[in-house]
Amino acid sequence: MKGSELFVRCLENEGVEYIFGIPGEENIAVMDVLLDSPINFITTRHEQGAAFMADVQGRLTGRAGVCLATLGPGATNLITGFADANMDRAPIVGIAGQGATTRLHKESHQILDLVNLFEPISKYSTQVREPEIIPEIIRKAFKVAQAEKPGGSFIDLPENIASMSVEGKEPLKVQSAKAPMPPEDKLQQAADIISSARFPLIMAGNGIVRGKANEALSRFSEKLNLPVATTFMSKGSIPFSNSHCLGAVGLAANDYISCGFDRADVVICVGYDLVEYHPYLWNKNKQVKIIHIDFSSAEVDEYYIVECGVIGDITQALDAIGELAVPCETFPATALRQAVIDEVEEHAGDTGFPVKPQKIIWDLRQLLNPEDIVISDVGAHKMWMARMYQGERPNTCIISNGFASMGIAVPGAIAAKLHHPERTVVAVTGDAGFMMNSQEIETALRAGTAFIILVWTDSKYGLIRWHQMKAFGRPSHIDFNNPDFVKYAESFGARGYRVESAQDLLPTLQHARDDNTVVIVDCAVDYEENMKLTEKLGGLVCPI
Repeated sequence: MKGSELFVRCLENEGVEYIFGIPGEENIAVMDVLLDSPINFITTRHEQGAAFMADVQGRLTGRAGVCLATLGPGATNLITGFADANMDRAPIVGIAGQGATTRLHKESHQILDLVNLFEPISKYSTQVREPEIIPEIIRKAFKVAQAEKPGGSFIDLPENIASMSVEGKEPLKVQSAKAPMPPEDKLQQAADIISSARFPLIMAGNGIVRGKANEALSRFSEKLNLPVATTFMSKGSIPFSNSHCLGAVGLAANDYISCGFDRADVVICVGYDLVEYHPYLWNKNKQVKIIHIDFSSAEVDEYYIVECGVIGDITQALDAIGELAVPCETFPATALRQAVIDEVEEHAGDTGFPVKPQKIIWDLRQLLNPEDIVISDVGAHKMWMARMYQGERPNTCIISNGFASMGIAVPGAIAAKLHHPERTVVAVTGDAGFMMNSQEIETALRAGTAFIILVWTDSKYGLIRWHQMKAFGRPSHIDFNNPDFVKYAESFGARGYRVESAQDLLPTLQHARDDNTVVIVDCAVDYEENMKLTEKLGGLVCPI
């Protein structure tokens, strides 16, 4: 067989269902083999869109999403989405065609050193130099990408290697290690620290979602009567309807949940990565006792000095510590949780137009069932979504937070709908982020994926304006013009609606859901609320 045939057989062996990408001259051998493969190739309109699709597929499935490009500019277009997945701990395998090995040693058309280009943003980056090593490279790429903590593997496949003959090689057996049970002495140490704490607080990170430890987290918090704050990327790891949930933490400003961290003497960090919410924001005085419960050891940071590290399977660790520790006699954060609930509900009936961010989020939450999925793009709307959208299930609010890249929402929604066709999927995006990958609407329609694109329209880079106004009191070069989004949708063969009043928002969203196609909902947003929030948080009086 040819190297390209062996390559695709190895991908099939890994259980790959979709590859997102664009064909090119240097990957045509692989593209030809895919015609006879059960793998579905989703032809995208830009390689960045392909990488974001693979990124979100990796988050939702726990298995590496796969994206494919040709050499040179095709490969460099993968970088943003690939880096996003790697920093946000989503398993991804990026594949790029490459020129023949006979011209890699010299200046040559579209040739770049892709292995070294991807090396700083991946866990594993390599080039296939002989067809005989393809099974080992594919197996290692997926094993490394999917292992805790997950991330990116990159494979550079030169065109002449793909065309070479290879005999006697087969895909390797798929294997993965099981996380061990944490040491008993560490479990007891953690239990002792919790039992003697005055105000212990749990911070649930993305590892809870990846490790499917959400039910264990609820058992743990309820058994020991402990409040839980989630990071942006861990929304839904404990349902907001659970009386122990305080909502999400992550704004680099004093907020209600910050009050809980200011009072806490012990913070139990479960599945938490520093990139989610840096500890200097919640452990300013370096006096909090930190219990680190995760699959792997803690990152080194002067604000994250661990009192007790419990390394191993998160579910087993939480269940074991729950049996050993003494529960808190009284729930220490009742007033804090009520303050969060009150703020979420405050603008439910607001009739102002343009629509306030709080009202948009309230209506969106009324539209969606607990298992439905929102993919948040990056911008001012992300800060509101991260702060106020209340998740009830893991992986139902996908937020790019570590790398925080604009443009993820539309391609991410395609991946989400492919994986969960039975759920309502909403891409929540600003007008700036939307236009970065809006071309993938054509991909969505061709792939038969139906979802809503809720565009928060203000014709400016709203988050940057927010920062500029806080820092300098005046905006700088943040304005732009938009197309008519309704006509834009129709030009693709999709549907479009424009919200004309706050009262129209929820009925419009319901109608968009029932249309069962790609629908753009253009909603003007009142971002004057940004500075009002800044002023409110600046004068916040803690309710506890």
